[in-house]
Amino acid sequence: MEARIPKIYTYADYLQLPEDARVELIEGVIYDMSPAPSRMHQKIVVELTTTINNYIKSNKKPCEIYTAPFDVVLIEEGQDEKQAINVVQPDISIICDKKKLTDKGCIGAPEMIIEVVSQNNPAHDYIRKLNLYTQFGVKEYWIVNPYEQNIFVYVYHPETGYSYPKVYTFNDKVKVSLFEDLIIDFAQIKEVL
Repeated sequence: MEARIPKIYTYADYLQLPEDARVELIEGVIYDMSPAPSRMHQKIVVELTTTINNYIKSNKKPCEIYTAPFDVVLIEEGQDEKQAINVVQPDISIICDKKKLTDKGCIGAPEMIIEVVSQNNPAHDYIRKLNLYTQFGVKEYWIVNPYEQNIFVYVYHPETGYSYPKVYTFNDKVKVSLFEDLIIDFAQIKEVL
């Protein structure tokens, strides 16, 4: 009996899924993102998005911020987007190259991504997405873990990829490397949880 080769799904396949499907496509494999995130997860996303968006607007930065569900299609150089095998919906995406934005989302790597860890699948953020974001050169990647109350900050270096993360707690102030003077006070976020 012949072994069956699993199907490698593409962005073209992804676009055929029902609009309310909560899935991501990583290396051609479909990952179910249900159930919906917890209230605490959503509260952190709202607080971070508000802080970063206020900074972007008040400092007239040429960037835009989006929250999930928002498709980020990661493409290889010269690849047609429909053949892409990586489509993710980061909790928070910051895009400064507006040529990457389409009506459907972002084609190419955002400058910064923040993922808030869900209890049902932490390896997704710590392993799969870390490897994926390294591969596609996301300049800054934060993993915010509300259960451990820590933040892992990865900064991308073109020669080496991500170095060891800087690790912070929910009592710390964390600098956003993407911007020269944005610091997020996690103690203030912890107060509203």
